[in-house]
Amino acid sequence: MSLVSRYLESRGIPTVVIGSARDIVEECGVARFLFTDFPLGNPVGKPDDPAMQRASVGHALDLLEGARLPRTTVQTPWRWSEDESWREVYARVDPARAEALRQEGEARRATYQQNRT
Repeated sequence: MSLVSRYLESRGIPTVVIGSARDIVEECGVARFLFTDFPLGNPVGKPDDPAMQRASVGHALDLLEGARLPRTTVQTPWRWSEDESWREVYARVDPARAEALRQEGEARRATYQQNRT
């Protein structure tokens, strides 16, 4: 998304990237970045929390309107949880599920290849 944002900006279309991978997005040099310190895949807030999601989009629109300097990053005020324990378990593969996940991945790749032909 960061490179698409840069392309659109070069064509005169203002953009805001909302995301959680701060190091990657800032390295790409997007014009406006709303950073959410949430697990990847949850850029506008928690599932089933439409108020937080609307507020995130509102912050993005405010950033679009108010940013005056290139490469502006603003961080949302929310926390994913009361503590930081989610970081320790996010995307961790339970060894007991490793074989099942491997098989699911192989099946998904096989279906993908079959659909391509």
